[in-house]
Amino acid sequence: MTPARVSSVLASLALAAAALASPAPCVAQEEGIATGVHAPAVVVKDLDGTPRDLGEVIGRKPVLLEFWATWCTSCQAMMPTLTRMRERYGDAVDFYGVNVTISETRDGVREYVKQHAPPFVVLYDEEGVAARAYDPPATSYIVIMDAAGRVVYTGSGGQQDIEPALRQVTGRGAGE
Repeated sequence: MTPARVSSVLASLALAAAALASPAPCVAQEEGIATGVHAPAVVVKDLDGTPRDLGEVIGRKPVLLEFWATWCTSCQAMMPTLTRMRERYGDAVDFYGVNVTISETRDGVREYVKQHAPPFVVLYDEEGVAARAYDPPATSYIVIMDAAGRVVYTGSGGQQDIEPALRQVTGRGAGE
């Protein structure tokens, strides 16, 4: 093998090794409800035990659902963003927080709501109806639907940028 060919082979091997050593690129979320599908209209009880039929709003106006828990640090980190978004878009979007009820009691959630006033209507998913329908991979899982009921955004974690999706579903530009 010629020195030029050996150099070329070594360079190719170095590039392949570097590619294998670098972190994998971000991929689309593979868990949870898929974007583009029509959101399930489930009935979930509120903190008073009253059934709330999400079918009354899904497909009629935009909806934001957050799957949350009082002990969830990502949920706590998202609260200021959700509060700002509720202030900006709350007249055009219905905001719901689906408490996943893991290690939660209804009274404990009620006390948390009294102390912290989360920016959404609180639902208590003790029967797992919403969790089965939306398959949240974690708490602070957010699903945003447009007025036709189509899922346009899903994401998890405490640092989600949900405003572009809310602008999309409301037809509002930045700063409106």
